[in-house]
Amino acid sequence: MDTLPPCAECGSEFTYEDGTLVVCPECGHERLKDDTAEPADAPGGVTDANGNPLSDGDTVTVVKDLKVKGSSLVVKVGTKVRNIRLVEGDHDIDCRIEGIGAMKLKSRFVRKA
Repeated sequence: MDTLPPCAECGSEFTYEDGTLVVCPECGHERLKDDTAEPADAPGGVTDANGNPLSDGDTVTVVKDLKVKGSSLVVKVGTKVRNIRLVEGDHDIDCRIEGIGAMKLKSRFVRKA
């Protein structure tokens, strides 16, 4: 059995696999199983879930169902997001999703279209 690395957020050693994600039960932090670093820390700027570099104005596709905080809406897998803007912070993509409105996304949940 593989030993999973501790949580990148709180350092907890009780992480577990959930499909393609590694989840921390203590703080709720999720990351892709094969991620070794946060995408924003990668050399060359912000990258998508596949490691492709992103830039302002790109079109991306969502790779995981994302619940919209404070709402019952869900951004479904395969939703195309056009004309993204890269910003600093944990949620490094600023965008507008049709039917939902302005949102911030994490680059690890999108792939370049």
